[in-house]
Amino acid sequence: MRRLILAVTGATGAIYSIRLLERLRALGGVETHLVVSSAGWLSIQHELALDRPSVEHFADVVHNVKDVGATIASGSFATDGMIVAPCSMKTLASIAHGLSDNLIARAADVTLKERRRLVLMVRETPLNLAHLRNMTAVTEMGGVIFPPLPAFYDKPATIDDMVDHTVGRVLDMFQLAPPMTEGWEGLRKGNGADASID
Repeated sequence: MRRLILAVTGATGAIYSIRLLERLRALGGVETHLVVSSAGWLSIQHELALDRPSVEHFADVVHNVKDVGATIASGSFATDGMIVAPCSMKTLASIAHGLSDNLIARAADVTLKERRRLVLMVRETPLNLAHLRNMTAVTEMGGVIFPPLPAFYDKPATIDDMVDHTVGRVLDMFQLAPPMTEGWEGLRKGNGADASID
């Protein structure tokens, strides 16, 4: 059984965390460890009108964000990595500066120190210099900054299409199963597109 940590913070984009949980449950063979900040619960309720039991139902293990003694706070507890979806600028800053001030930041710190994959789906715009410097710091430590930006080359028809594509790309980074998104095959001749570079 493989293990993946999923953290949810108060940035907008709660749908990404729910879709990740749904995909992982459908995939099978992956033990999910969920930890949600207090602001994360507020965003889930506001954006999706979901309560705790309906969200926690999808996870194998649920941790309290204040429980810094949880299994995922130790490097001896093996996991395949961690996703923070969405990741607020506050959480990004805590991770970038190694504060470990709650279980999300501590689990991320452990993920980095054990050289496991950490993916932060950061949500903010526009970005100020502190945000950019914190993203640089996390990248230099081995983390992956993955803003959930929609891809339009797939010609999505719905918001669900955009969410599913982003979630598939994030999960593909952990190689839990065959690729969930199709690889880019280039622009095909005859579609009217000009592929030249100016």
